[in-house]
Amino acid sequence: MASFLRPNPTSHLEPTRFATSRHLNSRRHCCNIKLKAKKNGLSDSAGSSQSENAVLKVAWYGSELLGIAASFFRPGSSTETSEEITRDGGELECFGRPQVIEAIKEDFERSYFVTGNLTLKAYEDDCEFADPAGSFRGLKRFKRNCTNFGSLLEKSNMNLMKWEDHEDKSIGHWRFSCVMSFPWRPILSATGYTEYYFDANSGRICRHVEHWNVPKMALLKQIFRPSRWFWEKR
Repeated sequence: MASFLRPNPTSHLEPTRFATSRHLNSRRHCCNIKLKAKKNGLSDSAGSSQSENAVLKVAWYGSELLGIAASFFRPGSSTETSEEITRDGGELECFGRPQVIEAIKEDFERSYFVTGNLTLKAYEDDCEFADPAGSFRGLKRFKRNCTNFGSLLEKSNMNLMKWEDHEDKSIGHWRFSCVMSFPWRPILSATGYTEYYFDANSGRICRHVEHWNVPKMALLKQIFRPSRWFWEKR
């Protein structure tokens, strides 16, 4: 009886041991939650990026098809024909890098991004053209896309802000804005820069890489945002 009535000498340690065990389990549980959250965050971020890229590519190819469709309703231009003839002219052999750079600067004055009015002999026929949405090869396709995109605009403005020359490339920094001829008159406005890579043999441009100083999706959202003109008309 005395042994039952006498307190167990280790009984006062049990709550502490259980509390410590619960504390360790709790800490492990919190760590697991944080690790899972971190992994999920990374996967969500990667998934979000992939989704944005997919949306951007769909929009890019959609705009290309829309431009092609619009071109059927646009009168033919004799300027395009004359430029194609000049592209094969005999003066190509003496058209090196200094002349290419000067031609690009003149093309900016003609807003070649949206008019398609560019100096064809400054580029290789299989030049690579890239932007945040994708890339392709072919000078004729680039000219066609620029011309078709310009037909979707009500007005545009493009300025060459700064020019840099490097060993294998030049960089043109620009500012661009336009009003699209959609019923809601969206306004696109952005700054960016284009890298012009030169072929070591010909001196002409073999890569034309655009970079925009705004997030890709932010630029796309501008297309769906009605301008102030639209709301005032309502």
